Amino acid sequence: MKGVTDSFVSFGHWPSAGSFGFNTDILATNLINLSVVLGVLIFFGKGVSDLLDNRKQRILSTIRNSEELREGAIEQLEKARARLRKVEIEADEFRVNGYSEIEREKWNLINATYENLERLENYKNETIHFEQQRAINQVRQRVFQQALQGALGTLNSCSNSELHLRTIGANIGMLGAMKEVTD
Repeated sequence: MKGVTDSFVSFGHWPSAGSFGFNTDILATNLINLSVVLGVLIFFGKGVSDLLDNRKQRILSTIRNSEELREGAIEQLEKARARLRKVEIEADEFRVNGYSEIEREKWNLINATYENLERLENYKNETIHFEQQRAINQVRQRVFQQALQGALGTLNSCSNSELHLRTIGANIGMLGAMKEVTD
């Protein structure tokens, strides 16, 4: 330790010859060194403390801003979650309503198709029945005309004019009656 204390220069002790020497008094040299260090620290430390205070204020301001932004983000997140829940509920309602609407429309379409098929079947049957009746009437008329022509031919060849006139009158009456039946 003696080597360390010997390395300090004593400014308070100047030999008379004007030479330079070492002060070996530990207490005197330590007080001088401490006062120099404290003086330098106080002189230069004032600016450092202002810098530290400014830095501290900026850090605190940044922390406050971050907290405000965090609170705003949390609030926006909660709003977004509420909107999401609302939209999910509406989507479920639309889905359920859509499925029931689709099901209802499907059954309406099926029922309408069955009604159309039934109507077409009835129309087809009516058309077939009408055509059958028309064909039967045409066949009857043809048969009757042929029978009448055959009978008239036989009568014309076999009868006299009085019989002929009576037969023609009877046939005209029968034709009038048949015409009323067919209408």
